[in-house]
Amino acid sequence: MSDDHAADIDKHVRTYILVFVTLAILTVVTVGVNTLDLSTGAAVGLALAIATVKASLVACYFMHLISEKKLIVWVLAMTFFFFLVLMLVPIITASDVPGS
Repeated sequence: MSDDHAADIDKHVRTYILVFVTLAILTVVTVGVNTLDLSTGAAVGLALAIATVKASLVACYFMHLISEKKLIVWVLAMTFFFFLVLMLVPIITASDVPGS
């Protein structure tokens, strides 16, 4: 095995360890947020923001989306968009008040 190949592997291993440590820290932060005296909406919003960062790290590094072709990223973005639309449909229909 050449020195170039070994250095490349070391670089990837360091990146994976850094992402793992970041995910572990964000998990501790999520648990810590639970102890704060926040309103329900603020607590859920903050937890979702942290979860979004964690999901992005997992998708980019462990699923290797950071180095994928643009088509794969585009399909993922469209899937996320349609997911958001489907999540907003109940909110829109719940705001429809009968008789108004």
